Amino acid sequence: MSSNWDDLERWLERQQLPKGMDILKEPDWVERFVRNMMTKSLPEAAGVLGRNQSADISIKGGYVYIEWKLPSDCEPERLTLHVTEKKVRVSGLKGSKKVDIKLPCLVMPRQCRAHTANGILHIKLRKRRSRTAVFQHGIDCR
Repeated sequence: MSSNWDDLERWLERQQLPKGMDILKEPDWVERFVRNMMTKSLPEAAGVLGRNQSADISIKGGYVYIEWKLPSDCEPERLTLHVTEKKVRVSGLKGSKKVDIKLPCLVMPRQCRAHTANGILHIKLRKRRSRTAVFQHGIDCR
């Protein structure tokens, strides 16, 4: 089954567009245009998406390190962290806002260290080991 983009491309190829309108035949341009329009019409949704991107996440050894720039109106002593295997939720921000930071790998939620310094929240999480066990077995050749 073809995708909706393929259907759109085929339809645009059949159209007799006026000069200068050939740009509509480029699906990448159409996708960027639609994304920009959605961002402009829903700025609060764009703000939520942008907040998650401001978190710097790195993996070193058996740990995941997160650095997240705190908003200027934030009171660090009111912050709370809720950690699951897949994400970190920062709550206690002004206006009862919450920020979810998706993690690149699974972590152990009980093992977490966090502190603030110079307007940045630093979080250290222990990576969860893979639960899949590998066993080697012999083969009986007959």
